[in-house]
Amino acid sequence: MRRIFEIIGSSFKMAIDEFRANKLRTFLSLFGITIGIFCIIGVLATVNSLERNVQGDIKALGSNSIYVHKTDFSQQNPWWKTMGYPNVTYQEMGQLRRKVPAIKNATFLLNSNDKIDYESETMTGVNYYGITEDFNNIQNVEIVSGRYLQQSDFDRGANSIVMGNDVAEQLFGSAERAVGKEIEMKGKKGFVVGLIKKQGKSMIGGWDFDNSMIMPYQFLRGLVNEKSVETTVIVQGQEKIPVTEMRDELTGAMRSIRRLKPTENNNFTLNDIDSFSSFASGIFSGINQGGWAIAALSLIVGMFGVANIMFVTVRERTSQIGLKKAIGAKRGVILMEFLMESAFLCILGGLIGLALVFILTKVFSSMLGFPIYISLGILSLAIGICIFVGVLAGIIPATIAARMNPVVAIRSK
Repeated sequence: MRRIFEIIGSSFKMAIDEFRANKLRTFLSLFGITIGIFCIIGVLATVNSLERNVQGDIKALGSNSIYVHKTDFSQQNPWWKTMGYPNVTYQEMGQLRRKVPAIKNATFLLNSNDKIDYESETMTGVNYYGITEDFNNIQNVEIVSGRYLQQSDFDRGANSIVMGNDVAEQLFGSAERAVGKEIEMKGKKGFVVGLIKKQGKSMIGGWDFDNSMIMPYQFLRGLVNEKSVETTVIVQGQEKIPVTEMRDELTGAMRSIRRLKPTENNNFTLNDIDSFSSFASGIFSGINQGGWAIAALSLIVGMFGVANIMFVTVRERTSQIGLKKAIGAKRGVILMEFLMESAFLCILGGLIGLALVFILTKVFSSMLGFPIYISLGILSLAIGICIFVGVLAGIIPATIAARMNPVVAIRSK
């Protein structure tokens, strides 16, 4: 064990000495390794951080949930095809509850976008969400001030409203002042009973609760034409029911409700969160593969550069190699020393690449609005790649050094 540590220390010292003695030559030879590691780790760190953020937003849409809608969220079906589908209705939600016993929660969502007036202030582009009782069981809405909608609000179709943080700040100057205020929407009064906790921006849009108002469905349907706005039935299955089974049951139930013939295509879309998540994962996987392809070319170029350094190093140290072998150094020791020196040189190039990636993460984090981080797994992968490339680059020069005749090597000086 002690001998191994001595070899490691000697190889590391020789790698550093090589870099100090020939800075420009060594750096240019390692440049391919630097760019390769920069490409791989930069792409992996950015894509993994982006995927984590997006997957978090997707899961926020509701676990084990299926959205019965006219639009395909994954956009696998062309928009012009789904555009002609009829909207789902409140009555269809009730029929689905009766036909599919596996449903745990079901809510009807009426979604519109319009302005709000408060005294002299007007805010445009606000999301109106008209919901039914089970909405909070599927999509939890956290209230920081006031209260959430109660059963009595749904029963009476009351004008009670739960307001998003950004809307409250713009209308009242301070979000905390929102509860108890009366606002005007499409000529009718609404009473703010609760303030939603600030959510922040979402990569996929999502609910955008910060710019939204939640109210009973029966109240919102009196403000808008239900046939001209988006409607959705959100269904959540029992915990032990697989999503695929729920999709099959809902498909059969919806076809029965709409009396579609066996030869007719579905005129509705079922969007389940798990499938949407898998679809997003496939996209990120493709991006990662592209990053690997670009990085592989740089690593190959870098490998030849390191191999060139090692060939030159072997030639420069021929007499030293002969002397070591003359006093008893075995082939394996010489081989190991040069392989490890090659690996250390690649690690040095990789560290430069990682430093560039670290700078990149700081720049992109501020630009994209979400943190980009380099995980421990990605760091381990970078070091592993450097060692692997270093061994490949140094195997031929190290073998040549290990097989040298000590007498011939000493006389070469």
